[in-house]
Amino acid sequence: MLKELSDCRVLIVDDVKANVDILVEALRGEYKLSVALAGQQAIDAVHRNPPDLVLLDIVMPDIDGYEVCRRLRAADETRELPIMFLSSLEDVTDKALGFEVGGNDYLTKPFEILEVKARVRSLLKAKSYADAVKAAAERDLRIAREIQTGLLPADLPAQVQGTGLEVYAVLEPAHQVGGDLYEVLRLGAGRVLVAVGDVSGKGIPAALFMAVTMTILRSMARQGHAPEEILRLLNDELLRQNPRGMFVTLQLVVFDPIHRTVTCASAGHHAAARLAPGRSPRLAFTSSGRVLGLLPSDSIGSETLELTPGETFVLFTDGVTEAFDSKGELYGDERLVAHLEGCPGLSARETTLGVLDAVRRHAAGAKQSDDITVVSVRFAA
Repeated sequence: MLKELSDCRVLIVDDVKANVDILVEALRGEYKLSVALAGQQAIDAVHRNPPDLVLLDIVMPDIDGYEVCRRLRAADETRELPIMFLSSLEDVTDKALGFEVGGNDYLTKPFEILEVKARVRSLLKAKSYADAVKAAAERDLRIAREIQTGLLPADLPAQVQGTGLEVYAVLEPAHQVGGDLYEVLRLGAGRVLVAVGDVSGKGIPAALFMAVTMTILRSMARQGHAPEEILRLLNDELLRQNPRGMFVTLQLVVFDPIHRTVTCASAGHHAAARLAPGRSPRLAFTSSGRVLGLLPSDSIGSETLELTPGETFVLFTDGVTEAFDSKGELYGDERLVAHLEGCPGLSARETTLGVLDAVRRHAAGAKQSDDITVVSVRFAA
């Protein structure tokens, strides 16, 4: 729904009171008005009570209008805020700089009030329309996120009940929807399949490819195929209809508590971490075939290890090891292994949440660049 223009807030920024009075008189009654008499005061006012439009003078005693505009454009929450310069600087280079730093419009003083009002109305109408489109898109993304979340396994404890296994998973998309996936499926004879995958790309395309991958994966797994055969069949299915050339990395691990074995097949996915009592954490299942969906199946093998009571396997996507801090440094395998050094004997839940917390502490507020998925499986029996 479009916002009523009379509900829009206009911030007038000028250090000359006479100029402010003229604009207030012209716009009063049509919009909600705020006033700032200096550059820093304007920035503070924007963050305190966000306007829909800023009418911005350039020559001011503390921070000039160009710098105010630069700072507003540098912040995520004000990057798209409409800004119109109203300045006595009329040289073409001054105007060009105004647009270069991010201004939406530029009008020189002295100005005609009718022209100011027409341009204000035009900018506010454009913002109102853009906000409505953005709100509709965000609503659709929220629905898509709910649908995607609904595809993930809902009751993990039920899948491992009576097996001696405990499992805990988290998935945090970098955006409202993403391409990471995980699966936990109870197979016959007390076996449990755990899968973690990462679709190329971000957003809606990755989410759709993730949904297709999960649907086929479940079907193949329930037919009783071995992990390497599931990957081969899944690759064939994805390859048949993949016009955008997307792909998915996938790691399948089958836990067999009765025979005390754990078997893994991987398609381009990162190794898992293994925590065993009395031994240092290390990466396990390091061999891998090609990613799925791009080329005909190559030779996909599997590895089988002994499953020892008290040990934990941590499966994850590269959003963990490739998490950046504010300096652009990756979290990496070494930090992950060092963190897990202090985690022997912890529950699956504690291990998973501990990894997530360690990644967050490394990022220290830096923007999340990729989806993060962590699944821990502990054999307690």
